[in-house]
Amino acid sequence: MASPAASSVLFLLAAMISCASAATFTIKNNCPYTVWPAATPVGGGRQLNPGQTWTISVPAGTKSGRVWGRTGCSFNSGGRGHCQTGDCGGALSCTLSGQPPLTLAEFTIGYTNGANDYYDISVIDGYNLPMDFSCSTGMNLHCGGPRCPDAYLYPDDNTKTHGCRGNSNYKVTFCP
Repeated sequence: MASPAASSVLFLLAAMISCASAATFTIKNNCPYTVWPAATPVGGGRQLNPGQTWTISVPAGTKSGRVWGRTGCSFNSGGRGHCQTGDCGGALSCTLSGQPPLTLAEFTIGYTNGANDYYDISVIDGYNLPMDFSCSTGMNLHCGGPRCPDAYLYPDDNTKTHGCRGNSNYKVTFCP
């Protein structure tokens, strides 16, 4: 039989785990041209024509996720090719991060305490597309150019991360 203290710890751990669940990301292309968004560690990548959306589910416990748009892409029927910006080793479905320049939506889903997510936009690796990134329970981040005030601009800048209550829906919009 477990002690009352051990039972309390187990109850708290179970409560924290139950608070964490997958987050839904809706990625939309508002650009007047085709964008090939990519997402790691889940999602991979696909083609979005103007006005199209793509929805992915990101599990709780995702420590370091990214979404970015690729431009000027051409892929064969096997999913191999190249993009002018954001290329990830010539693959349509990315397992690697994209090559600079790229505007990044970065996130952590329920990793640190199970109840909160964290998100930001980064242009440390350059800028290739205007982007909005928002959480249903947080603020909208807007990046319309290479020096956007809502984005991380330098590796030592640690003031741009925002918290979001878990169980959230996220939106990434290119060319908002």
